[in-house]
Amino acid sequence: MEGLKDFKDMLARLECRNKRWRLALVCAEDESSRIAAQWALERKFVDITFVGGSKIVMSDERLKKYASHWKVVRVESRDEAAHIAVEMARNGEVDILMKGMINTDNLLRAILDKQCGLLLPGAVMTHIALAHMPSYHKMLFFSDSAVIPYPNLQQRIEQVRYIVNLCHGIGMPRPKIALIHCTEKVNGKTFPLTLDYVELKEMAEKGEFGDCIIDGPMDVKTACSAEAMRIKNMTSPINGDADALIMPDIESGNSFYKTITLFAQADTAGILMGTKVPVVLPSRGDDAMSKFFSLALASWSCAAAEVTIQR
Repeated sequence: MEGLKDFKDMLARLECRNKRWRLALVCAEDESSRIAAQWALERKFVDITFVGGSKIVMSDERLKKYASHWKVVRVESRDEAAHIAVEMARNGEVDILMKGMINTDNLLRAILDKQCGLLLPGAVMTHIALAHMPSYHKMLFFSDSAVIPYPNLQQRIEQVRYIVNLCHGIGMPRPKIALIHCTEKVNGKTFPLTLDYVELKEMAEKGEFGDCIIDGPMDVKTACSAEAMRIKNMTSPINGDADALIMPDIESGNSFYKTITLFAQADTAGILMGTKVPVVLPSRGDDAMSKFFSLALASWSCAAAEVTIQR
């Protein structure tokens, strides 16, 4: 199976799997979340439990056509909605969690609860994004643009693991992962995080991440342009053909995310990983299409997890 070309390709393959993943959508009072839910129901890759917002959901004419594939859970407050949805995920009743019109802090508080939350023991919660840009010839993963301000080595290791498993699951047998920085040279004194990059490359060479290519430090342009690499007279197995970018910190990751959506007409999706189920945690500026693509990515991460378990 070849890697995904774009989100249209992802959606087509999800439909071909003929499987619906179970989604808990928390407080879907906002129209964009309900539109994304409608599209996902139409493409037949989810069944939905709407937790909270029952009156608005039940009166939404667009959803009535798919009534056999969704239900509502009535709640008294947004905090109750968050706790019920997290409990459903914890108990194996749903495969995906998605934020609607509820404050991110409220939902994360329930997700990160040490007694009854969703963070797996010893796991690292991080944000994985996927973008399709008309100017780049394939889909591009990157992390972290939303959760970890300044990742340490262990957090970077888990970011790489999550991305490699996702890439393998969508048909990239040997993903090329670029370690992004403003320099191409390791400099422990000026840029100490480049020493983490050395460690990551050594781990990759030992096969600790499975089949993949990891190289860096390098900037985004050389990671994604063979011509830029040639001009700089650089030699790298990435060869300007990166499948994924590991960002040095949240500042660069978030800036990259916002830049490609504004100036490169990128379609994007994003999910939290490291939790028992993937979590779609849209930002305030995300439209219905971005939320829909994020649901597709979350569903695909469930499919990729099945592939990993089979291996």
